[in-house]
Amino acid sequence: MTPPVVAAAAVELVRSYGSGPGAVRALAGISLYIPSGRFTAVMGPSGSGKSTLLHCLAGLDRPTSGQVLLGDTRLGELDDAALTRVRRDRMGFVFQDGNLLPHLSAGENIDLAVTLAGRRPDRAWRNELVERLGIGNRLRHLPSELSGGQRQRVAVARALLGRPEIVFADEPTGALDTTSGRELLGLLRACVDDYGQTVVMVTHDPLAASVSDQVLLLRDGLAAGRLDRPAPDAVLAALGALTADRPAPRTTVVRA
Repeated sequence: MTPPVVAAAAVELVRSYGSGPGAVRALAGISLYIPSGRFTAVMGPSGSGKSTLLHCLAGLDRPTSGQVLLGDTRLGELDDAALTRVRRDRMGFVFQDGNLLPHLSAGENIDLAVTLAGRRPDRAWRNELVERLGIGNRLRHLPSELSGGQRQRVAVARALLGRPEIVFADEPTGALDTTSGRELLGLLRACVDDYGQTVVMVTHDPLAASVSDQVLLLRDGLAAGRLDRPAPDAVLAALGALTADRPAPRTTVVRA
């Protein structure tokens, strides 16, 4: 079988906060690979390092040591300006609260990243996204005038407008009701199935994780295993095993 293309990778990644005896090691030498064109969920107990991992993979936080790669690009070798361009041109982001600018309309928020890059939005693609997301009649509204689900739909449209290689989602359903959360997960699933995106989502919810193609498990800043085609009960059982009183896992390379 032909091995899958790697969209992003962490190689012996360490991220520490503080110094001396009080230093906190959020990532402890983790290595893993994110396959292209698939939906990957990242899960683990509280404090396992999952959000830190996502932020390092997305270039939002610089690791203490180790390598982060986006395709063949080593993010650690880029200066701030180059890293900003990579995030703008090759990545999309969906955060728990949507992270929309409150003084801009929904439509202006959607166009923001592309506009800042000095490009004009692809109108046909924008119209397709807006129609698919069902927000065509809300584009002139401010974020404060939108429901939580509508704000997240705007955030998804913004994330996809520039046709990024990879979309990072950090607890995107955490602030949504059940119906809105289910709809958002369906949209992220469609990013992979219909648009060929790579999606990486941090979540604590086994039901949310079951929408993914695979779940990467973390504990104590290390990779602790992988579940393929995860069912909610299997995810729940795996999380339970991670919180059991057993020795911490050794540094593990998780391959797709």
